[in-house]
Amino acid sequence: MRKTTPSHDFIRGIWNENPVLIQMLGLCPALAVTNSVVNALAMSAATFFVICCSSVLISTCKRFIPHEVRISAYILVIATFVTLADMLLQAYAPVQHKALGAFIALIVVNCMILGRQEAFSAKNNVFRSLLDAVGTGIGFTIALVMMGGFREILGVGAFLGFPLFGPNFEPWVIMVLPAGGFLTLGFILLAMGYFEQRKKTRAEAAAEASS
Repeated sequence: MRKTTPSHDFIRGIWNENPVLIQMLGLCPALAVTNSVVNALAMSAATFFVICCSSVLISTCKRFIPHEVRISAYILVIATFVTLADMLLQAYAPVQHKALGAFIALIVVNCMILGRQEAFSAKNNVFRSLLDAVGTGIGFTIALVMMGGFREILGVGAFLGFPLFGPNFEPWVIMVLPAGGFLTLGFILLAMGYFEQRKKTRAEAAAEASS
């Protein structure tokens, strides 16, 4: 496996390998529950808790997990922390728990979490596994909050429940429907591709000018 530094382990998941915007993982909750910023934050918090706790536990116990049953063991660990996250949300944020519904339980099958356990936590120490999990969780949170903010502003005319445009604003109802999730993700990816292409073009022009 390619050697990396601890800082790279942390930063990688935030931008260069963002689970939603680059790797296209965890799209089910990203598309389904980002019709508001509050829901996006609640899902992000639950996912952040699960990926950090499972990464620490799996990295700690990796030498005791037989290779033949490692995937089943990872899923069992993840499911345990998902159950805890579900109970905590139900106790302390019942409104968001009801809004997220079955998508909390679906964190168990989020390929982003299982993938980090198999690719990183099972091969590295606890400290670096935690750094990787925190970076990936922050990257996931950034993506969901971006989508939730965009959809809430256009679909409701508010941000975090605070009106932005006054009573005459006509909401774009489609943005709070499931189709709005696909549109929002498409717009974000289009903007990222545009700026990436401009960056590449400027780099090529600078290289030609220097030569």
